[in-house]
Amino acid sequence: MTKAQALVVDDESDILDLLKITLGRMDIRALTAMTVIDAKHQLERNHFDLCLTDMSLPDGNGIDLIRHISEHYPDLPVAMITAHGNMESAVAAMKAGAFDFVPKPVDLQLLRRLVGSALRLRETAAAGGDARSAGGANLIGDSRAMEQIRQMIAKLARNQAPVFITGESGTGKELAARLIHGQGPRAAGPFVAVNCGAIPQDLVESELFGHKKGSFTGAVSDKEGLFQAASGGTLFLDEVADLPLPAQVKLLRAVQEKSVRPVGAQQEVAVDARIISASHRDLNLEVDKGHFRQDLFYRINVIELRMPALRERPRDIPALAERMLLRIARHHKGQPAMTLSPDALSALMDYGFPGNVRELENILERATALCEGSVIAVGDLYLPQADGPALAAPVQLDESVPLEDYLGEIEKKAILDALDETRWNRTAAAKKLGMTLRSLRYRLAKLGIE
Repeated sequence: MTKAQALVVDDESDILDLLKITLGRMDIRALTAMTVIDAKHQLERNHFDLCLTDMSLPDGNGIDLIRHISEHYPDLPVAMITAHGNMESAVAAMKAGAFDFVPKPVDLQLLRRLVGSALRLRETAAAGGDARSAGGANLIGDSRAMEQIRQMIAKLARNQAPVFITGESGTGKELAARLIHGQGPRAAGPFVAVNCGAIPQDLVESELFGHKKGSFTGAVSDKEGLFQAASGGTLFLDEVADLPLPAQVKLLRAVQEKSVRPVGAQQEVAVDARIISASHRDLNLEVDKGHFRQDLFYRINVIELRMPALRERPRDIPALAERMLLRIARHHKGQPAMTLSPDALSALMDYGFPGNVRELENILERATALCEGSVIAVGDLYLPQADGPALAAPVQLDESVPLEDYLGEIEKKAILDALDETRWNRTAAAKKLGMTLRSLRYRLAKLGIE
């Protein structure tokens, strides 16, 4: 590739000199501008691989320039230089299309990492890429909804803005996060996923930010947190709404300052991880209830990606089912992949799938195990007779069944559903059911659930 070239826009000559020298040491040629008009003229006359712009300029502001670049030079990554602590400007810049931000006074190490990530976009673009897959994972479906998701993922992969992924359980939120990571300049770095609801509350800060030896009982050695483990890559915070409020305060600081303080440490540690978070809950409602900090929601929800429910894209079910049946066959070596009868496929396309893609996979795995032939019939699917919660319709009690047994079956179904939705993570299931882990263990033993 030819030598990279950057446009640096700032009305302070000493800042321009500092950035020009720093970029020069990275073998990057820097051209400068002190106004929005000068910057636009430079963009017309030259090709750039990166733009750094200050927020306050004599004839406008950096966000005006970012919008201009997003409209006329969509492939050019632009980063905002913000005043220290002015996170509102940084968020506004990223909503306008900025690649990332760097606060003043400029941390040169942070700047070098930012520039490196921006220049890797050239390599990503040159290598091509498909928003359908990353790291072996696939985004299957040709419906309009999935095409829009793929287009959005391609855009999100080109910047470092925090992304919040919404959607019902089982819609593929973690897969979307992996695709954003895999299509972007951090693809070579680690992708660290954590289910926030599965971490015991008294260990959340230690898990996320690390701890020093002796900082609490059981801390027998120094341990790096997940933020440090994700350095140079992406940290995916699944079910972020489950974080306790004290941890939310520290997470807010980590997002704003790009640094964390391990439990028991005196100094903060710089971290370089892109944050992608997700939840099946409505965080606006959680904010209204006082369960989630509004300022944190504002920081992590710079860009929102909504994953559609499977019932919103029924035309994707045939392709999804075919791929799942092939995968199931591979797990049972030597067994050919089963197929669905036309009636079975029609029944799946008419079903509401409250558990979404994950439920489809469970249904097909069960049908494969129970089907005696090579073609799965409607009867092999064992689909529920009606969509929705079990108690949506009036309850019809069978007088021959004792009430205690009837209620036990309802309790058993609720527990199994919660375990299935949390992939049999007992801590997360207990939280979902509103009970303690000890209480859940007692009920599992009582109901004979292994």
